[in-house]
Amino acid sequence: MWGFSTDNFKRDKDEVNDLFGLFKENLKKAIDSDDKNKDELQVRFFGRIGLFPNEIQQMIRKAEEATSSGERKYQLNLLLSYGGREEIVDAVNNIIKEGNMQVDEKTISEHLYTRGVPDPDLIIRTSGEQRLSGLLPWQSCYSEFYFSKKLWPDFSKRDFTAAINEYSRRKRRFGK
Repeated sequence: MWGFSTDNFKRDKDEVNDLFGLFKENLKKAIDSDDKNKDELQVRFFGRIGLFPNEIQQMIRKAEEATSSGERKYQLNLLLSYGGREEIVDAVNNIIKEGNMQVDEKTISEHLYTRGVPDPDLIIRTSGEQRLSGLLPWQSCYSEFYFSKKLWPDFSKRDFTAAINEYSRRKRRFGK
């Protein structure tokens, strides 16, 4: 799930602060939750997390740590302070810092925020927009796309099932 792009920091300061408040509120709820399903879920955050206020960074680390041990049935990947171009730039800069003189696809993939996470098979875009807006440009090259006119808060389990059903009818060719 992608919830806040690096471009969103350019919004009105009050709006950004309101969003930070929502992040704090929801992170606190998630950390303090006693939901029995919580033990089956690993939560990971990807992006330039260091751009967030320290309090939010600490809450993000706490949420990841609380869900990092043991076998987890599910993984929730949250892209916050994320921009696809920024991710690639950060990967290349880290490769340069390591002194790598030869770069290939594998090297870049190993330096992305999402290293170790499989590329998405299906990307669902809500809100009626038919663009990625910088979402996972490297990882999505063979992803299937599903576009919904509904806004995310209105996207229901039924809508999700419709997306999965459409995806299951597609023939994946991976560029072949």
